[in-house]
Amino acid sequence: MKIAILDDYQNVALGFADWDSLGAEIEVFTEPFADADEVVKRLAGFEAVVAMRERTRFPAEVLERLTELKLLVTTGKRNAAIDVAAATRLGIVVSATGYIPEPTAEHTWALILAAFRNLETELRALPGGGWQSTIGTGLHGKTLALLGLGRLGSRVARIGQAFGMETIAWSQNLTPEKAAEHDVTAVSKEDLFRRADVLSVHLVLSERSRGLVGAEEFALMKDSAILVNTSRGPIVDASALLEALHRRQIAKAALDVYETEPLPADHPLRTAPRTVLTPHIGYVTREVYEIFYGDAVEDIAAYQKGAPVRVLTGTA
Repeated sequence: MKIAILDDYQNVALGFADWDSLGAEIEVFTEPFADADEVVKRLAGFEAVVAMRERTRFPAEVLERLTELKLLVTTGKRNAAIDVAAATRLGIVVSATGYIPEPTAEHTWALILAAFRNLETELRALPGGGWQSTIGTGLHGKTLALLGLGRLGSRVARIGQAFGMETIAWSQNLTPEKAAEHDVTAVSKEDLFRRADVLSVHLVLSERSRGLVGAEEFALMKDSAILVNTSRGPIVDASALLEALHRRQIAKAALDVYETEPLPADHPLRTAPRTVLTPHIGYVTREVYEIFYGDAVEDIAAYQKGAPVRVLTGTA
């Protein structure tokens, strides 16, 4: 069996699971593929592919050309980059791994605290002799506005409440009763953006959520507010965000996700004012990788034996 492990940017996958137990020929790809043609060319001959989250796209036109592919494993329980219906039609088994939300919730707060305390400035200044070059802002009494109150949003809410923040939330399907279960107040979309001191995005990427945060939403926000996105880049309109930053419609943006990843070296977000940027590392922890790659090995082993594998539960 030939197995491809994709988008292992740090070349660490082989150290997080017992791949030797599979008795297979394994190739690790550490660089992203340029386009669909390269995906097909580089993955020709592989029977199993392990995809890291949504880094490589597998639409129908790609799957149709990967004639020897029989098993496609995605890390995590959802992957909007895989056309599961096409895979099923082509006889390709699509399986998933486990996932834990705590690391991303923790990283969300790392970004919030860094933004409020100006850590991006202070950490750069101190090695060069700087001292107290900014004045931070406290969290107690501020309003944490959650765009989405699912597994991640609810965890972020609890931490905000521990800081003494007011927590409000909105999503298309959120009810007052569901919000109250987390001691959160459900509000309208407009109120969410108007009242936010921190607007934190925790939605699944879908056609409904793509571009949901745009120029109209930034116009509603306080000029002292901070936008945080650890969910998916395309939920926030990047052009509208850049304009909001340059026009000082909001105070800062703290981002871990982007519409194009890796973020191109010349992307204007890299040099935009008042930003805290990290390279999609919210889930990049030892604990998560042990689950991702350990479960991937289990899925492949089960497939080799003809046993059931973990089924992908969502495509978004």
